[in-house]
Amino acid sequence: MTINPEKFAGHIADLVKEIPDDPAIQKAADLFTRALTRGGVIQAFGSGHSEAVAMEIAGRAGGLVPTNRLALRDIVLYGDAPRETLDRYDLERDPAVARAILDLAPVQPEDLFVVISNSGVNGVVVELASLVKERGHDLVAITSLAHTGVAASRHPSGRKLADLADVVLDNRAPYGDAVLPLPGGGAAGAVSTITSALLAQLVVAHTVRDLLAAGETPPIYLSANVPGGDEHNLALEARYAGRLRRGA
Repeated sequence: MTINPEKFAGHIADLVKEIPDDPAIQKAADLFTRALTRGGVIQAFGSGHSEAVAMEIAGRAGGLVPTNRLALRDIVLYGDAPRETLDRYDLERDPAVARAILDLAPVQPEDLFVVISNSGVNGVVVELASLVKERGHDLVAITSLAHTGVAASRHPSGRKLADLADVVLDNRAPYGDAVLPLPGGGAAGAVSTITSALLAQLVVAHTVRDLLAAGETPPIYLSANVPGGDEHNLALEARYAGRLRRGA
């Protein structure tokens, strides 16, 4: 058995063609648009490699300014947890961490949450989603329905991220994420980060289109590496003073 990188690229290309037709993208964009027109901020959370997708949503060139990224390390950076806490291999499985992250976050009632998890079963993401809904926020999930459909929940409630979200965006990753089988078992060539990032960017694009159609000027970041980028971005960020984290 040999690994065929071209097969991986072809698989991704097929998904890139398929995913934009998902009606859930517009449903998510509707929630984004509603939150933004109410003065809300998009709060994005992902642990592990899913944090890369939260970074696609929050604080990047071509993206929406009223966005904020939550992370496991917030309990150290903004709370009083010791640095060694982040060395725990099972940190993302601990539901108690979710409440600490949320209580430390600069959240207001009109904010919307995007929670990203390929499996959708770990304690932090399920507990965070539960708390978000208890507090009355809209919730968009980006997850793999193939994986979460067969994986056991690691949350005491038995629920999964997809069970709690108002809109579920399926990243089409297979169970285990990777698509190129290995001779000794397992697979290489992970899908979820690529397709989840595509979903995130499509939701933003739909949101921008809808804001323009409503006669509003979308608050979009310029690259900080083009002339005038810093000035443009800082002026927009000032509208959300104290609500956007742009550090580590």
